[in-house]
This record gives sequence, structure tokens and C-alpha cells, in this order.
Amino acid sequence: MSELDEFYMARALQLAERGLYTTEPNPRVGCVLVRDGKIIGEGWHQRAGEGHAEVEALANVEGSAQGATAYVTLEPCSHQGKTGPCCDALINVGVSRVVAAMQDPNPLVAGRGFERMKKAGIEVKFGVMEAQARSLNPGFIKRMETGLPYVRIKLAMSVDGRTAMDSGESQWITGPAARSDVQKLRARSSAIITGVGTVLLDDPSMTVRAEQLGLEDSEEIVRRQPLRVVLDTHFRTPGEAKIVSGASRTWLVGGALIDTGKAPTEAIGNAELKIIKDAAGKVDLHAVLKELAVNDCNEVLVEAGAVLSGAFLQAGLVDELVIYMAPKLLGHTARPLMNLPGMESMADQVKLTIQDVRSVGDDWRINAIVRTT
Repeated sequence: MSELDEFYMARALQLAERGLYTTEPNPRVGCVLVRDGKIIGEGWHQRAGEGHAEVEALANVEGSAQGATAYVTLEPCSHQGKTGPCCDALINVGVSRVVAAMQDPNPLVAGRGFERMKKAGIEVKFGVMEAQARSLNPGFIKRMETGLPYVRIKLAMSVDGRTAMDSGESQWITGPAARSDVQKLRARSSAIITGVGTVLLDDPSMTVRAEQLGLEDSEEIVRRQPLRVVLDTHFRTPGEAKIVSGASRTWLVGGALIDTGKAPTEAIGNAELKIIKDAAGKVDLHAVLKELAVNDCNEVLVEAGAVLSGAFLQAGLVDELVIYMAPKLLGHTARPLMNLPGMESMADQVKLTIQDVRSVGDDWRINAIVRTT
């Protein structure tokens, strides 16, 4: 792998990251066009329905791209969607070489773009900085490969591992910088899942707020609010709850009303009512994630209490924990990070791989991947 290929791919990855909050449900992709050792054009995919990275890069070329090398973070698409095939765009302008970070996991592409370009006489190379490219699009890749979204659980705790006082009081464990960071997590997510217990206790909105996001294009980002999903087996969510009001789309997912054993016949706020239950009549967590994936959700953020968070973890549905740790002690009677019933010996432990630890204001953020082996 040449150092020059890595150098230009690193630039393409920087460009791709600019679409972190805006490309849903498409992947974040960047492209750099190089000829005679100089960058002649670059671009990135900004929004679904608009030009892909290759098209944007070609549009920024002054003159001809004949004989150029295209560095792209994902295999150029080969199918007709809202925009035309990117591999054809590169073929038509006469690029001589394409270097891609990874093959597209989308079954509609999956190597077809590479093959079409090879048949047109273009030299194709892929696998350059693949790990970095995959880390940009964990949700898109997982949805294409498994039919499920990438699931993060966001948790805030004290140094002694407590998330709320015994009464349920929890505002605020962490400081303003950590709460702003959570807004970024929400903004990059397709959907936010919470439980009815959190709704009844805190009455959250679960929206992305521009004033807390703290980014240059915050106002534009918040126009695309993530889908809000409340898991509420017996539909106890009040119609006046913030999470089922306003313009942001909300699913209220349950099984049946306690008194009638049937689904509600009337709307609850502005929520879309869905029945997704298991044989016991409880909300089926796996089926909920499947339904979200069918609706093009790539990354899902769980912001819930100890019971629901623990249920997701014990069901093997969690990819990553994002834990904000505040320099505080709440005491042994305060509520724990998660409820994990049945864990009685060290053999039952859940193992994590810590990916990153950094300070966020006065708090610390820990990103940990849930290990499957």
C-alpha cells in the first residue's frame, strides 16, 4: 500500500466525515481526484437525493479529469437510484485509476461497480484504510450485512456507577459539555429509543436542539430530526407527553392495553401506534430493530433507564456503550447503571473493549464496544 494512496485516502475520509449528520439513510462518502500529483477536484455526499461524492468531486474539476486517479471511501455505486451510477460517471470522464477504501456492502452494488470499471479499462484497487472507512458508517454497513441497525446505549453515571437517586431524580449528573456531546450522538442517529418509564418520570422531548449542538451548521442539521421510538407495552404514555407532540415523528410501540388486552383505538398525541410484541405480549426488541432497519435506520441510540438498557444488552442487541462519567458520588442507595438479572458469577460477565476515553468538560466519556467472544 503506497504512502501516497493513504495520504489522499485520508483526505477523502476527512471529506466524508462532513456528512456525519446529514446523509441519512445513505453512507458518508468522500472523493478526491488527483492527477500529476495534484488534487484537481474533491467532494463529499451531503444529503440523500443529492449528488454522490464522485459526482460532487467531478463537478469541482476545472477542465478535464482524463487520466486522473479517483480516491473514494466507498465503492462507486453501479445502480440507478435517485442519482445515476457513479462508476459510469468516472468511466465517462476517463479516469485511469480508482482507489477505494472498501467494497460497498449494499447487495445492489457489492463489487459490481468495481467490475464495471475494470471492464472499461480502469485500474481498481480497494482496501486502503478500510478500517477507518468502516468506522464512519457502522450503521449503514451493519444494516446491509445483517438487516439490523447499529445500536448505541448512552448512559450517564457517577464515579460510583449510579445513574439517579433512589427517587429517580437524575438532573443533572453530567455538565453542559457532556449534554452538548449527547446532542451530537442524537444528531448522527436515525432513531432514538426510550422506554415509557423514562417518559413518565422525566417527560423528555428526545429531540436534537440547535442551541446545544454547538456546530456551525446546527440549524440545518436539526431540520432532520431522528425518529423517536417509545417502547410502551401497555400504552401508558400520556397524550400530552412532549415526546408524542410536535412535528418530530414518533413511534409508540406496544402490545396491548392492560384493561382490554387490545391495542388502543384512539391516537396518543401525534404518535404512530405500532404493535411489535413477542409471544408473552411484551415488546419484541429484536423485531423493533428489524422494523427500524426496514425503515432505513442505520444508527440507533438508546436513551433509557436501567431496566430497558439492561434488556437490550442481555438480548445481545447492543454494539456500543457511550458512558459519561461525572466526578460525583451518589451513594449505594442510588440507582445502578443497568439491571442485569441472572448475573451471579464471573462467568456471566459482559466483556467490553474500550475504544476511547476522553474528557468532555468536567466529565469523562468512555466509548466501549460490546464483545461477542
